[in-house]
Parts: sequence; structure tokens; C-alpha cells
Amino acid sequence: MPDLRKVGAEIQTAAVGESTRLIISPWTFFSRIKYFILAFFWKALLKSELYHSELKKIFNPPGEKEPDKVKTYPVRKSLKIRIFFPPSYDPAACSNGETAQTKLPTLLTCHGGGFMVGQAHDNDAWNRAFAKRHGFLVVALDYTKTPHGPFPTAIHDIEALVSCVLSDPSLPIDTARVAVAGWSAGANLVLAASQLPSLRGRIRAAIPFYPLVDFVPGYEAKAKGRRYKPALSGFRANEDDFLLRMIGLFDWGYLRPGQRCDDPLLSPYYASPGDLPPNIFLIGCELDMLAHEAWRMACKLAGKRVPALDEAVGREEVAGKGELITEGDERFTWEDATENGSRYRWLLVPDMVHGFDHGTIEGIAKDPVMMEDARIKTAKVIGLIGEWLLSGPLKAES
Repeated sequence: MPDLRKVGAEIQTAAVGESTRLIISPWTFFSRIKYFILAFFWKALLKSELYHSELKKIFNPPGEKEPDKVKTYPVRKSLKIRIFFPPSYDPAACSNGETAQTKLPTLLTCHGGGFMVGQAHDNDAWNRAFAKRHGFLVVALDYTKTPHGPFPTAIHDIEALVSCVLSDPSLPIDTARVAVAGWSAGANLVLAASQLPSLRGRIRAAIPFYPLVDFVPGYEAKAKGRRYKPALSGFRANEDDFLLRMIGLFDWGYLRPGQRCDDPLLSPYYASPGDLPPNIFLIGCELDMLAHEAWRMACKLAGKRVPALDEAVGREEVAGKGELITEGDERFTWEDATENGSRYRWLLVPDMVHGFDHGTIEGIAKDPVMMEDARIKTAKVIGLIGEWLLSGPLKAES
């Protein structure tokens, strides 16, 4: 636990007059009823969509994005992992429990969904694309959803599954070249699990995509810190952040009254750098209320000035179609190395909303112009991440 006097001073400085919370307050009776009903119907709707998509696979052959293998471990029998091999690797080489001979750099991924919804298959297309492009073994993890599994249940699910995967002799894992990645809530979970003694030192790098890393600032303050661009058309021109409609429900499911918001396992922003993976590549979206805390965490880890909450991320100008800003503007990109050898990188994806690289956003936004832009930028980000890992944290020994 960090020095609470220092934490309090930091929170006071960062809040800029906006609401903060060090301790989770009890939910009102009406809030509990409202969120219970919302959670029940939302999860029922998503489950019906999942069954529908699985039924379609019976009549349509599975596409390229499907995993090469799906398995479970006794420690978490209800949680399936999904395994993607690169094209150069023959999955038969690790079948029937035989020890794999060719060791591969490995990326363990964790899906988002506000800790409440989502499945390991949500990022199949991304996982397949990454494995294919960079020659990685990619393993998608799952975890217990809220409200049945409040904090810290999912963190220990990830801890248990990562330990099993890294000890699995049937998988071709180069245990010296392991990274984790997560989206949104999944990013929070991989950063939290990486701090646990059983995993500390076993993970060389982390790639958090638009992560939730700080539960202390109020959500209204977070929403004011993102960039709004009315010059953009469609979904991206909205005056409000779409996450604001759901964030209260996610809090109700994951948090419990009395929980400290500055607990490093809940809010990795407050973790000691030595307890986190030594190499971290944080990725934010310019049109996302969570971009600011990712930016602040990247700056804090690298020893840079940590921006205040009233400093909006990014810029007012609209970027070109498919454009990433990868040099020359520290609002969007930089990389620093510390004296102890850690490397921290920041990338802000211009003109993109939370979940831009996830198929679910297409149904929410119903904006083909945005999705075309998103697909180009997703492919570019996949390229940047693989190049960063293979040229640095997971570089093969000569």
C-alpha cells in the first residue's frame, strides 16, 4: 500500500476541484435495485447473442479468426482459454501432451467488458492477426464476471490461468519472452495480476489498451479530460462519452463498500513500478474518457510531469484517415527508458473512441466511416506493438 499522505496530496493536486473518492460508499437501495435489473437483462441479452453466434457456426464453417485450440485447466474448470499459433507453427507438434520443441514469444491477452460482460472470444480477430503477423503464440484468457465475482476475484482468475499456461509443457512458450495485453477492464486485470508475487518477474512486458487504472477521480472529471471533436461526423461527434451511461453499473458489480480506491490491485496507477512488468506500452484513444488516466500513468512511470485532469488529451485538429502520429508530438507518442532499464511507451490513437479495435463497437456506433478509419488504425497498432516487443522487451537472444 502506498504512503497515504503522499497519495492524498497527489489526489488533491490531480482533482482540480472535481470529486474524488478514497473509499467506496454504500450503494443506495434504489441504486442496488436499478443496477441488479440492468445487469440481469444486459447479461441475458448478450448471452442470447452468444448462443446465436455459436449456432451460426454450425451452418457456416468457422473463419480464419477461430482459435487453433481451446482448453481448460483444473484450477478454473469453467474458464476456457483460446490458443492461436502462428502460420509457421504446426499445432500437431504440441498435441497429445507432448513437449513442444520450438519455443515461441508469447502474448497473453485479456478481454474487456467492464468486469461484467465479454468473453475470451471477443478479440479472436485481433489475436489471430497478431499471431499471424508477428509469429507469436497468443493465448486469450477469461475470468469470472461480476456481480458474482467482485474485486479481486477476476485478478486471481488471471493469476491462476497465467501460471497454468506458463507451466503447460504442451504449449511452445519461450518463458523468457512473455508479455500480457488487455483491453479496458482486461488491461486493469493484467496490470493487477502482474503485481502478485506468483507472477512478478515472469512477465517481461504489458500492453494496456485504453485501460481503467485509477478509480479515485470522479467520472465527470474523467469525461471532461477527453477530447471532443464536433468537426467529426457521426458517432465521434457526440457531446457525451458513451461510457458514462454504463460506468455506474460496472462499479456496482465490481466494487464493494469500504474498498479503498487507491489500492494498487484495484487502481494500478498507484502501484510501485518495481511491482509491475519492466516494460509497458500504454495505448489510449483520443475520444475516450479513460485516455487521461492512461496518459497520466505513462508519464508517472517514466518520471515525466503528470498532467492535471483539466489538461485535455490530444489536439483539436482532426487527423487524416488511418493516420497515427508516431513521432514529433509528445501528446501522442513518446518512449523513455529509466536508469534501471525499464522502458515505457505512450501512444494516443487520434480520433478514436473506446473499443475502436473491437468488433462490438461497430454495433454500438453504426458508423461505417468511423469503422473504416478504425480498421486501418487497428492494423497499424498491431504492427507497432509487435515491432516494439520484438525489438526490445522480447528480443530473441543471438
